[in-house]
Amino acid sequence: MQYNFKKKLVLPEGYFVNSSQIPLAKEVNKLLANCGCETFPIKSLTEAIKKSNFFFTIKNESKNKLDGFVRVTSDRGLNANLWNLSAIPGNNQQLFYSILLQVTLEKINREMPGCSISVQAPVSSFKSLEDSGFILDPNGIRVMGYKL
Repeated sequence: MQYNFKKKLVLPEGYFVNSSQIPLAKEVNKLLANCGCETFPIKSLTEAIKKSNFFFTIKNESKNKLDGFVRVTSDRGLNANLWNLSAIPGNNQQLFYSILLQVTLEKINREMPGCSISVQAPVSSFKSLEDSGFILDPNGIRVMGYKL
């Protein structure tokens, strides 16, 4: 079953989604730290981003600042994994999470249909994950699942 979003989410003016310009690991680490997530050695994170199947960023055009990030790895058959989902805290955080999830799930749906999806994500993203159809484990295990 394919997943279709009820409505296309729109970024505030001055922001854009990018999937071609590899973000600096230093910027990703700063974003992860602001979300309360673990940070990684620059070299390891750079390599992980490069070896990912794809990634999406949200940037502020005028400030050229990274405000959202997610990367995806997959065996392109059974599993797709979302890593380092993060969005800058503030008024737009849930919107940024939701947009990152929307563009990511649309791409997985197109290019990797049938894959089970797992997510590494901070607590701040749980509302957006649930709104996107992910289910929190009822026993409190911090694992997400999503059925396409």
